[in-house]
Amino acid sequence: LPEYTQALQRGRDIRTRLNQLYLIDGELDQEHYSRALRLPNNTHPDVPIGDESQARVVEFIGQKAAFDFKPRGHVELGEELGLIRQRHLSHVSGHRSYYLRGAGARLQTALQNFALDTLQQRGFIPMVVPDMMKGAVFEGCGMQPNAQRSQVYSLDPARFPDLNLAGTGEVGVAGYFMDHAVNCNDLPVRTVCSSTCYRAETDTGRETWGLYRVHHFNKVEMFGVTADETGEESSQLLEEFVSLQKEMFSALELHYRVLDMPTQELGLPAYRKYDIEAWMPGRNSYGEISSASNCTDYQSRRLNILYEREDGSLQYAHTVNATACAIPRMIISILETHQTKVRHNLLTLAF
Repeated sequence: LPEYTQALQRGRDIRTRLNQLYLIDGELDQEHYSRALRLPNNTHPDVPIGDESQARVVEFIGQKAAFDFKPRGHVELGEELGLIRQRHLSHVSGHRSYYLRGAGARLQTALQNFALDTLQQRGFIPMVVPDMMKGAVFEGCGMQPNAQRSQVYSLDPARFPDLNLAGTGEVGVAGYFMDHAVNCNDLPVRTVCSSTCYRAETDTGRETWGLYRVHHFNKVEMFGVTADETGEESSQLLEEFVSLQKEMFSALELHYRVLDMPTQELGLPAYRKYDIEAWMPGRNSYGEISSASNCTDYQSRRLNILYEREDGSLQYAHTVNATACAIPRMIISILETHQTKVRHNLLTLAF
């Protein structure tokens, strides 16, 4: 029948058009998702507005080291003492890599154990986390592994689809709580992990040599999951983490300052962030050695991190993270702060 033939042709035309629309729908959905990933968290009302120059100094702690000689940088000190090797590695591991040996290697282990022991005594649960994670975990933490000029290393997609190397232990611990509900009676959950971090730092011409900006390093990270009943739980946990950072850095007799970071320096997930910068005599400037961020429910909504109230209902948790010990920058601070003219004393103080 002519009607049947016409209807059949219309059906083919509709199917062809739908196939075209499905492609467009997929592209639009991906574009919408990519734009949504770039939406930042809200910011605390007391956070300074502007770029890095607007950072507010909260406090100075300790005294600057006084020298009766010109202080040297950590690379010169480390090479002279046989602690650090960074030159002539282009044929081995490329730029921004390094070796620690002898007391330098033992110093790294000592700093890791110092941070882990301090935090475990305060009720933190020690964890070992994967170095390789799926892209969804990075995105849930507020990072974009596939963005242009991303600092995230991605493995060969032909062999390991959607696997990336973590640049911080925060990603691994957040992945542990992903799609998980914690009982409200167990909150806040305080965890600490020591992991190797990988970052594809871009070559800006600054920090050409030294351990300040490298492609791989070990770091001890604090991560907390807390409730959202009063709206103040995560802010209190952030202050607790910063207090612990100050305790550890003061125990190492460093001079440092605490900064309340402005809006343009918060990154996507942080509601509020404090940076701690230690005085590094060899650089004749302050250098960042840690940060602490309150991410409220930004990460938990993306990663589906929940807690169960006493009535059985589920609520998105709040997450807080903080650096306990970034090994290379702590080595810089210790070597440059405690250097002396006497080689033996320098080695003793540094270790």
